Amino acid sequence: MSAPECPIKKWQSLTAMFFDQASVLEKKPLLHAKKDGKWQTQTWGEVAQKICQLASALEELGVRAGDRVVIVSENRPEWLMADFAVMALGAVSVPAYTTYTARDYLHILENSGAKAAIVSTKALARTFLKAAHQSDELEHCITIDEVKLEQAVNVNVHHWAQVVDTQTPDIAKYRSLAQSVSRHDIACLIYTSGTGGAPKGVMIHHGAILHNSEAAAIIFDELGLKNNAFLSFLPLSHAYEHTAGQCWPLTIGAEIWYAENLDKLAANMAEASPTVMVVVPRLFEMLRTRISRGILKGGGRKAALFNRAIELGTKAFKGEEPLTFKERLENKFLDLTVRRKVKKQFGGRLKALVSGGAPLAPDVGAFFMSLGLPLLQGYGQTESGPIISVNPPAAPKIHTVGTLLSNTEVKIAEDGEILVRGELVMKGYWHDEKATAKTIVDGWLHTGDVGRFDEDGHLEITDRKKDIIVNAGGDNVSPQRIEGMLALEDEIAQAMVYGDRKPHLVGLIVPDVEWLRDWAKENGKEGGLDMLRHDKDLKKAMDAAVTRVNKRLSNLEKVRKFAIAGEAFTIENEQMTPTLKLRRHIVSEVYRDTLEGMYH
Repeated sequence: MSAPECPIKKWQSLTAMFFDQASVLEKKPLLHAKKDGKWQTQTWGEVAQKICQLASALEELGVRAGDRVVIVSENRPEWLMADFAVMALGAVSVPAYTTYTARDYLHILENSGAKAAIVSTKALARTFLKAAHQSDELEHCITIDEVKLEQAVNVNVHHWAQVVDTQTPDIAKYRSLAQSVSRHDIACLIYTSGTGGAPKGVMIHHGAILHNSEAAAIIFDELGLKNNAFLSFLPLSHAYEHTAGQCWPLTIGAEIWYAENLDKLAANMAEASPTVMVVVPRLFEMLRTRISRGILKGGGRKAALFNRAIELGTKAFKGEEPLTFKERLENKFLDLTVRRKVKKQFGGRLKALVSGGAPLAPDVGAFFMSLGLPLLQGYGQTESGPIISVNPPAAPKIHTVGTLLSNTEVKIAEDGEILVRGELVMKGYWHDEKATAKTIVDGWLHTGDVGRFDEDGHLEITDRKKDIIVNAGGDNVSPQRIEGMLALEDEIAQAMVYGDRKPHLVGLIVPDVEWLRDWAKENGKEGGLDMLRHDKDLKKAMDAAVTRVNKRLSNLEKVRKFAIAGEAFTIENEQMTPTLKLRRHIVSEVYRDTLEGMYH
């Protein structure tokens, strides 16, 4: 069986793709970002000029093909310009999270041997330059915002306006240079989030990202590849947003709108009216809670209609039992009332919400699908460009991660591990041949994920191979499934299950902030989470939530004891990765005495 024909051109490099698109779409809008409270738009032609100006400035600073250039910035037009300017020289971009510490930046600078860096804000520059001062390799740093140095640093600091805006854009030159770059060449060096230790640099080549983009175009062709708008929210330093939220939109000629922040995301969705959003499950969980609370707090007819929309929408989506004639009429009425209002909150044009980066709880997926919001769960990892599979819009199965991208091979090893082969597989880990040899064996990428194919060829992920808990009796238990079920309870925001080589499972619980505030007010309690975590009444309320979940779990999976964490798991306290994945080894170390104490 041959792969379906790709509806877009197959380019030899990302830069060749961009300059080709810019020459055709020159006058059309490409990037939108807020400045001084107003949306500012830049066309394809304007962005191409800025890319060439920055490439010229970097070239003057000595950046050559193969050199590494670090990018530290929030999502904004200059991020894309920096990424493509670096690649236009045949150099390698090295995205870094804005949440990193100076120590993290130093690790990336030393490991990558970066020659230059592009940093956005004054605050980020202060943190980054602490690391740059200690780096032996870094020579130049361009700051997008003007930065006044508080003390001397061992790197040449330049302001964007001084070194970039003064350059004459030579699009013909860099379009010609793009022809010398191939799909095999490294496009970027993306460091993994480091859930299990120090981040490793993943060498992603042009072909891996183009493979993802071409395959995504095939899958989404039925939804229409023209006149699309993407709302960029997830960090562009993550492979998921970098490919699906930046490079793929460029290949189909879409517009990109940059969201301001989480607090303004709802307003930005209404303003941008996106057709596609790339989102992680944690954000879906937060949106679900906000939407539900906002409607149910009002009570009355509004809440009753909302609940009915969820009930009938879920029944229709699952298709296990057909709707009666009366239910179909009622469901149509709910389309015109409840669901239309919810869709309007997302801008009213949404074709797909694409979930990836972590497992999506089926109940959360069903919630959005029941409201008429097209949610498609996918799967991948940084080492695969990063997308391996995604649910097709015409036949989504929300409990799975969909079908394979075209020209992608997957096989399930004897121990259940998912192995991947194809152009999407990384070149390897930067300066880490041992880790590369362990991860790519005979051309097969060993994902570390455990899964299976269902009868329709949809891939199901059952757990992370290294996260599986093996109890004292030798039984395997999936912690992510249990944690996901706990986090769906109103009282609980986050949970971590613990119990490797133990007789039973115990857990750490983080109460939901809004729920805790309401509970404290109703019960006359004062103080924050750290003060209330040992309160007997709070423990009793949390116990009721854990008990409800335990009733739906097997004996092996039940959480026998739990403790309330002193604070939420966050990026800032390093208990979550920048893409909101739990750093189990960090949380376990911080709460080791508490966790071990529950076994005595």
